[in-house]
Amino acid sequence: MIGNLAHIARFCLGNMAATTDHFMYFAFGSNLLKERLQLANPSAIFHCTGRLKQNYTLNFGLWGEHIDNRWHGGVATIEQKEGGEVWGVVWRMSNDHLASLDQQEGVDMGMYFPLEVTVETDNGALLCRTYQMNRFHACPPSPQYKQVNTHWTHTRLFSLTTMQTGTHTYTHKPAPLPAVQASERK
Repeated sequence: MIGNLAHIARFCLGNMAATTDHFMYFAFGSNLLKERLQLANPSAIFHCTGRLKQNYTLNFGLWGEHIDNRWHGGVATIEQKEGGEVWGVVWRMSNDHLASLDQQEGVDMGMYFPLEVTVETDNGALLCRTYQMNRFHACPPSPQYKQVNTHWTHTRLFSLTTMQTGTHTYTHKPAPLPAVQASERK
């Protein structure tokens, strides 16, 4: 428990979006789905949609020397790219679930590393926690992983400006969906 508190304190220290009881998490990929995220992190509450514009882009792949995973294909990560942007969801989460979120993202195994990013939202900028894959190598997502991501983005968030999957790029017109945001808060 003391180690968990130290972990929370380190994250909260420089994070103006974090308080003594919660933090903001910028999600993309399968963590766009509330049902998926809340399996290990039941405190996750939809806060808003947002855009990461700090020269990041969305890509799909595997980490390290791995050639497969439970999704049977590449999973989402962000990577630095001049002029890039990534759309996603900001979740408000209890500090009690910071360690479980890290575990879900494989931080302890070296799969992803946490970082703080500034996310643009309709109500201003938010400092959020997010994750980037370590030792990333590109790999197309499996049909089921791609379906989870594209279905969610098409029907509930917006149409992604650009979603890259290996050699294929899917481009769609972005559009805000305030009615979806209101329904997610219920």
